[in-house]
Amino acid sequence: MTEQPWSDIFGHSRPYSEQADGIETAIETADAGGYTVIEGACGTGKTMLALTAGIDRVRDPDSQYERVVVLTSVKQQLRQFETDLNTINENLPANYAPISGLTIVGKADVCPYSREGCGNIDEQSVYERCEGLRERTRNLVGDGGSTSAGALAEQARRAQTGLGNSGTGGPTYLKTADEPTPYLPSMPEHGSGTASTEYCPFYATYLDDLPEDGDPIEAVPFDITDKGLMDTEQLVALAASHGSCPHSVMGAVLPHVEVVIGNYYHGFDPLTSGTFTGPVINEETFLVCDEAHMLEPRVRDLVSQHVGDRTLQTAESELTRIIQPLTDDRQQFNTDVQTVRAEIEASDVSIRELKSFRSFIHDLREELDRRVTAHLDSEHPNWRSSLKDLPDEEIPLRDPKTPQPDELTDWADEQGYTDGVWSRAEIIGSLVGRVLNEVEDEDTKRSIPAVGRTLSAWYLHDHSDYFREIELSRTWEQSEPATSWRRAYNASLVLYNCVPGDAIGDRLAEFGGGILMSATLAPIDVFEQVSGLDHLRRSDRPVSRKTYGLTFPASNRASFAVDAPKFTYENRGDPGEKTPTRQAHADAVVAVAASPGNVLVGMPSYREATWIAEVLEQRIDKPVLLDESSGDRATNSLKSSFFDGEDKVLVTSLRGTLTEGVDYSGDRLHAAVICGVPLVNTASPRTRAVMTAYDRRFGNGFETALTVPAVRKSRQAIGRVIRGQDEKGIRVLVDARYARESWNSVRGYFPEHEREEFTPVSPDMLTFGIEQFWN
Repeated sequence: MTEQPWSDIFGHSRPYSEQADGIETAIETADAGGYTVIEGACGTGKTMLALTAGIDRVRDPDSQYERVVVLTSVKQQLRQFETDLNTINENLPANYAPISGLTIVGKADVCPYSREGCGNIDEQSVYERCEGLRERTRNLVGDGGSTSAGALAEQARRAQTGLGNSGTGGPTYLKTADEPTPYLPSMPEHGSGTASTEYCPFYATYLDDLPEDGDPIEAVPFDITDKGLMDTEQLVALAASHGSCPHSVMGAVLPHVEVVIGNYYHGFDPLTSGTFTGPVINEETFLVCDEAHMLEPRVRDLVSQHVGDRTLQTAESELTRIIQPLTDDRQQFNTDVQTVRAEIEASDVSIRELKSFRSFIHDLREELDRRVTAHLDSEHPNWRSSLKDLPDEEIPLRDPKTPQPDELTDWADEQGYTDGVWSRAEIIGSLVGRVLNEVEDEDTKRSIPAVGRTLSAWYLHDHSDYFREIELSRTWEQSEPATSWRRAYNASLVLYNCVPGDAIGDRLAEFGGGILMSATLAPIDVFEQVSGLDHLRRSDRPVSRKTYGLTFPASNRASFAVDAPKFTYENRGDPGEKTPTRQAHADAVVAVAASPGNVLVGMPSYREATWIAEVLEQRIDKPVLLDESSGDRATNSLKSSFFDGEDKVLVTSLRGTLTEGVDYSGDRLHAAVICGVPLVNTASPRTRAVMTAYDRRFGNGFETALTVPAVRKSRQAIGRVIRGQDEKGIRVLVDARYARESWNSVRGYFPEHEREEFTPVSPDMLTFGIEQFWN
């Protein structure tokens, strides 16, 4: 193979042919301002491919690109990019400078106080506490402030010296990331008595180092050019040992490293990109979106908006705390009142507007209460006596199939809350939140800005692409009355973005170009529709496609599509019924579970997972582990149990977290069997609204919104089996829709190479095929 300019960057001795082809295509497409869409099976080497193409562009002096930004939805893949970047650095020619990189994380991961559980800051309070401490630190050193950043930092350091001179045996320094910091574990205060102000010494040091007019990189207390990839621990150690704020240092370093690794929030969440990652979202950035099959659902969540009943209640209280100093002449005239009045008078928001907005929020909560109560009375007549048994619910505010103004907007018009109240909500919310942060010492996340943003968006967005509903989420609030739904539920107003492709496409257009990749993108034309790439192509931004199948020996795997009855609700009946459909699927799963080694069973729902787990416990000798809808800790514990010790069967829902992004390499998994096609519940108003919006936009809502994502779920699950050159295993899809063509067949949604591999077999031939493979 002819050596290419990027060969020195590639981290291994020789690329696979697919890697070389993908790198060349990505470089050529990115130079033209476009994106390369890559579906590559496990073993393609997609991570190294993407990093090599991007870094080659960054290191080329004639290229527009200054950095690579990697976004992924799976932590395991984030670690893989870190590993491959380190591999690249370890194998660079001697005359190459290390490729600088940074993994970006949240405040809880880098704040020294949060990490060590001191300073009255923990993982839950870190965001509110951090913003409050920063605000007070800035107020102390800003225009009219009582001191300087340098003085605050020095004061915190002197506290250590004073303790050391007190005869107590020396100060106890706050230590984090195995490095001591210059400060005590407790938070310092400036001033004395009731006039004292708590501040953050790490942030004060950062402000002291920050140039008045210049690049924030000058405040970074170390050289980034020789560090290679800085992971979280290294960043915290370098910044905190100097006494500077690791999160602020991370933001200052961000635009100056060659590779940035983060998650989808960092690229697509409007708040995160607006406040933190904005400097790297531009035409100088080569974007890599990994696990791109998750782009549409993850970004839909990020660009949808919701506001809860309790948030509305808090926002009403926050408005009252601003209105009272403006209207109550009996209140003692103090500094806070002066500040409130000065801020409101300097704005274009009147007291009348503040009062009107507070009335709107109050009446909105009453209307919310009326609608929730009416719904529960209709659907669950005895709900007051069985609060703990209530399910999560959706209450649509319009017909999901008929785009039209929603009932809540119509109600507001009838009450006299017209355009002016809705359109000014964000301005009022932002102002009130800012004033409260100035006059109140409590570190808390203000509710009113979020309420203002959501209500303004509710007014501005159309009814074709956005669906409005009330979402009831189970909770338990003992302080609420025993007969109130608020004891059992938090109700939220939801503005659901049915067509996130517009937001995705707009954001992709801000980058210079790059790669979107996954093992499961087919059909790629559907992926390009729902992710906004078609819009880019229409604006003369090129989009290239590449598909690479499994490169591991075909003799190491057997793949079957079992022509069993379709595992649909109509065919299978309830779990307690012994229908022919259930019998056929149970027999197939038992046959696969008899394979040597660990076996993964994927079902369309947790309810069906419980059923098949009970069947397996009765019919096989292996231990059976059942995954249930639970938190990360329980899931990780279950995963560890599956990997350790004797052979087992793990049963889960295909809509859970154990069938994607989990490393089953080596001896961790020898077979996977999937029953049915994991379509989401079409009874959900939200799902029907998405289908309608996709019908209007793309012409086939059921296909694009339900079928294609369901097939990707199945493909992700069976893709867990063969992860390496020497691994052997069986992959089985049980359902006639996988095996043969019919009006609702999904076989055509698999790429051609997988259709060829998954041999259709009858249920009675499956056991023979399995035994033949293992023998």
